[in-house]
Amino acid sequence: MQRWITTAAMAMLLYGCDAPSGKAGTADASAVAPAEAQQSALVPDSFAPPTRVEGEGFVLVPLGPSLVQIDYEAYMSSIDHLQRTFTRSTSWPTTDITDDDAIKDMENEQRRFQARESFAYAVLTPDGTRERGCVYVRPSSKPGYDAVVRMWVTQAEYDAGFDSELQDWVTRWVSTAWPFDRVAYPGRIIDWATWDALPDA
Repeated sequence: MQRWITTAAMAMLLYGCDAPSGKAGTADASAVAPAEAQQSALVPDSFAPPTRVEGEGFVLVPLGPSLVQIDYEAYMSSIDHLQRTFTRSTSWPTTDITDDDAIKDMENEQRRFQARESFAYAVLTPDGTRERGCVYVRPSSKPGYDAVVRMWVTQAEYDAGFDSELQDWVTRWVSTAWPFDRVAYPGRIIDWATWDALPDA
């Protein structure tokens, strides 16, 4: 049961909706159901989603089971930081995430990528041995946007100033390499209060 609550809460947060503070229960699961149930491609058939993109001092590759260990190490190193800066709740990450939880999340991200429903990327060091953060390209839960882009970096990378570097790079990358006209960056280019006030699609 805990597994389904965790996955639902995380999916809702990534799709641009914030979880109720303090509780990640059945309300989270029901809130994410419409977005999850769409099961439709986010991008046209003619578009080939990038599978490896190099930046200065990092590389983006799709999240999947082969990255489960370094992904787990990255977010578990920054639980408090991510709860404050990424999810805005205590529902993810948490200390009770198991190995089974982690691998199922990676399998789900890989499945959604292959189905062209959403696209999750690990931000790795150039040698691929450490994850610096993640980038997510998701459907928008709000009208008027083609997609929502969310991202996070570890506490250490945030302290080193990488968060702003990654944001600048990602906004340029999405605007030039993806087939979207209007992209939302909640909590970044559009503040959370404004985003939360928008009606749901």
